[in-house]
Amino acid sequence: MSQDQTPSDPERSVENQSPLTGKIPRQAALTVVLLGLFAVQPVAAQSNAVCSADNLPSMIEGFFQLTTALGIVGLAIVWQADSLIEMFTLNPEQKKGLKRHKRSAMKSAVVLVVLGPLYTVAGSMMGLPLAQCVDLVPW
Repeated sequence: MSQDQTPSDPERSVENQSPLTGKIPRQAALTVVLLGLFAVQPVAAQSNAVCSADNLPSMIEGFFQLTTALGIVGLAIVWQADSLIEMFTLNPEQKKGLKRHKRSAMKSAVVLVVLGPLYTVAGSMMGLPLAQCVDLVPW
């Protein structure tokens, strides 16, 4: 009986590795660090373009208020439609699906309403420049 001369799995994995596999992550990390040092400095030195524009902050606030209002109206329509369909549905699986749909619509509306004030408060605490001039509280 002759022994099989094929290398085992650990030996095979060492043979298949290229010497470049260790260099690529190091080069990528070095590139990111160098770009972070040299490319970010000019961007950080610029003034906030949104705040320096004439009507842009008020346009952003109006857009956010409009989308929040449309989201709340959409929630009311979806909720009422699902409730109406649920009254005429006899299948328990369909009723469960409608209740799931109503829940997901409610979650979406809550996220929509909470997102603006959360950004305004957290952005001002973190010193984000957009939070200094744009108020995203929808009411």
